[in-house]
Amino acid sequence: MLLPLPAPRGVRRTVSVLAFDGMAPFELGCVVEIFGIPRPELDAPWYELAVCAEAPGDLRVVGGFTMRAGHGLDVLAAADTVIVPGVPDVRGEVSPGVVAALRTAHGRGARVVSICSGAFALAAAGLLDGREATTHWQYAELLQRRFPRVRVNPDVLYVDGGDVLTSAGSAAGLDLLVHLVRRDHGPGVANTVARRLVIPPHRDGGQAQFVQAAVTPLEDGDAVAAAMAWALEHLAEPLTVADLARAAHMSQRTFIRRFGRRTGTSPLRWVISQRVAASLPLLESASAPVEEVAAAVGFDSAVTFRHHFARAMRTSPSAYRRAFRSSV
Repeated sequence: MLLPLPAPRGVRRTVSVLAFDGMAPFELGCVVEIFGIPRPELDAPWYELAVCAEAPGDLRVVGGFTMRAGHGLDVLAAADTVIVPGVPDVRGEVSPGVVAALRTAHGRGARVVSICSGAFALAAAGLLDGREATTHWQYAELLQRRFPRVRVNPDVLYVDGGDVLTSAGSAAGLDLLVHLVRRDHGPGVANTVARRLVIPPHRDGGQAQFVQAAVTPLEDGDAVAAAMAWALEHLAEPLTVADLARAAHMSQRTFIRRFGRRTGTSPLRWVISQRVAASLPLLESASAPVEEVAAAVGFDSAVTFRHHFARAMRTSPSAYRRAFRSSV
């Protein structure tokens, strides 16, 4: 697959996001938070963000307020990365103007991204034909029915198709946006941005774990959070549920219950995801063999590391290293 060319070092990448009348503000806010806030403390040229609409001007937003979109579809189509955070109606038709802008952007080599129901716009433009894509689990069946040429995967947080990327529900948009930062600037910068947002730099698993369990931020003074912080300092060591429970000063049964309620996953699955996340900067910045990387982040063998890395990242450690080094 032909990937969009990376911007030269020192050059700011342009990002455009589509706004529309009656939209909910969260997904747009996520895009602004990631790409619209200057980050001079990072040793990387940050992004230039444009909020666009089919008809620039005032737009009503869910919640009873109004926002102004200063740019039209011409600016939307001209950006390096084009983001569609939703559509007005998942059962309605996408306007010809938006479809044309998305096709123009993709045709000139832009990276086109959707969050949640924005996948319907990408599908209407034909950009998802023959591709794997995702959307919010509530809309997955409808997306497949309306656009049968799309291979809808309702079980993942996001799908990176290189030049076309889709994410699941609203919060999964943050996962995808941080992933874009990782692709552009490397895991060190992405991890820093994630820490500022108080979110994990990478979440293992798929949408199913979030259907019934809400994701809540970690709070200072929380015993589970303290155990997680302790585990992050000891990732290279063997870690058991008993070890984490002891760090939280809880019984194993109580710890497992509270950990699951807070994170939506099990302690051991969380440890594995953190080990995979910790391996990313090592794969990016050094040429150490995979066996050494595996040991450095606490996996007992390279075979185990490769297995869990493939489940979490949908690629192998070696392929990730090659792709990352070729795109940064």
